[in-house]
Amino acid sequence: MTTLWLPDYVNDLDTVVARAIDEDQGRQDWTALLTDNAPARAQVISRESAVVCGRAWVDATFRHLSAAVSVEWAVEDGDDVSPDTVLFTLAGPARALLTGERTALNFLQTLSGTATRTRAFVNAVRGTEAHIVDTRKTLPGLRTAQKYAVRCGGGHNHRIGLFDGILIKENHIRAANGIANAIAAARALDADVPLMTEAENLDEAHMALAHDVDVLLVDDFSLADLRTAVELTRQHRAAGGSTLLEYSGGARLDNVREIAETGVDRISIGSLTKHVQAVDLSMRFL
Repeated sequence: MTTLWLPDYVNDLDTVVARAIDEDQGRQDWTALLTDNAPARAQVISRESAVVCGRAWVDATFRHLSAAVSVEWAVEDGDDVSPDTVLFTLAGPARALLTGERTALNFLQTLSGTATRTRAFVNAVRGTEAHIVDTRKTLPGLRTAQKYAVRCGGGHNHRIGLFDGILIKENHIRAANGIANAIAAARALDADVPLMTEAENLDEAHMALAHDVDVLLVDDFSLADLRTAVELTRQHRAAGGSTLLEYSGGARLDNVREIAETGVDRISIGSLTKHVQAVDLSMRFL
């Protein structure tokens, strides 16, 4: 098992958890009052194969509800688990366990779903030079959590938001009256963040390479054009450039291997975080 420490950008954990609890509990969990609040124990198991992610969010949920709850984990974030695996055991006041159940499992099932999908893509390109990276197409309010889940699945993070990178896309190019103007304007900002440029055709790719942007993102290129872009990028680097080549737009599990084998450096996939199939989990009192 491999312990993955939370990256610095996960700085909203307690805020997100408190909001989720308030969303569910409101002014009172009336059903939990049906119990006498005696000490209780419960286990959470996975009903299917998955990559685990979300320990910190589960811990924060029960910590927020009661300091008397203990969470004993049997797995680490990033672990592959099979059906009927016990993920963790809870001990504490019955009402806190019952109130926190759905919020904790919502975090764990969603983040594990993101990690599991990411792992599938990572496995599909294993042995190539391509890295699987995420996008900003995340669930509102769960940006940092899902970015972390991608890392648990073996993927890499693109920019976290609009603040830690410049990505010139089609609309920016049109608004600036051309890719050269957009790149020049970006460089004038002196923002000290990576400069990335999207290209929709080989002419725009040539232009971006001529300006030695940090990342050239080719959008939905055919395999033939992608191979050409790979060769152009290699020639550019051989001449002293440093641009990385990223493919985006059409990667799926059934074609991502073909894309990776062209020699592209990165493949960005929005579905890692927007097409989330939650993992089936179950909590049962002992």
